[in-house]
Amino acid sequence: MATIKNIVLVHGGFVDGSGWQGVYDHLTADGYRVAVVQNPTLSLAGDVAATRQVLDGLDGPAVLVGHSYGGVVITEAGHHPAVAALAYIAAFAPDKGESVSSLIADPAPGAPVPPILPPEDGFLFLERDKFAASFAADVPEKAAAFMADSQVPWGVDALEGAVSEPAWRTTPSWYLVATDDRMIPPPAQRAMSERAGATVSETPGSHAVYVSRPAVVAAVIAQAAQAAQAAQGLNGQG
Repeated sequence: MATIKNIVLVHGGFVDGSGWQGVYDHLTADGYRVAVVQNPTLSLAGDVAATRQVLDGLDGPAVLVGHSYGGVVITEAGHHPAVAALAYIAAFAPDKGESVSSLIADPAPGAPVPPILPPEDGFLFLERDKFAASFAADVPEKAAAFMADSQVPWGVDALEGAVSEPAWRTTPSWYLVATDDRMIPPPAQRAMSERAGATVSETPGSHAVYVSRPAVVAAVIAQAAQAAQAAQGLNGQG
């Protein structure tokens, strides 16, 4: 059996895969082969298909990583036989029948409310002037402004896409809580990670922790790869 050297990164809503570059750089420097899924975020089914297409092309087991809405994608796509572990980075980790829409429907009193504008033609955007504070508070100002101005339309169908059977029930998972997140409140992150039985770590960071703290994120992913490999008894044999 091969060692776990494949990492597949799945981005969330409002952004594309380019935000993973810092994490990609750390992981590839450590010898991992990293693929970044450019999931279109139009529908959950479409994003799962895009992720499975990347997984189909791998030559061995992988850690499947999701940020934010990407956590929903990996929860549904993670049954793929190539997936040895799941890693959630400030991400939604839904149970059967849940979606982003259902998970955010009843925010806790006092919890920050993401500045999502009313849908236009079936697509969602974040209010530009509030993007940095809510999504990327610890990202350099110019980079956060670029993220706000280069938003990817997030389909309402993706927001409402429900998980059929969560992969975390049968696949080991890791979760990184961003303690300064104003998109997915940290208490919600902790509750979802506990329910999933994930190995949890926490770090200061905004929702865009994968941009602002790529070394911390890469370390969690590498931990998942190493632990999953040890659990499978691969022990570096290939």
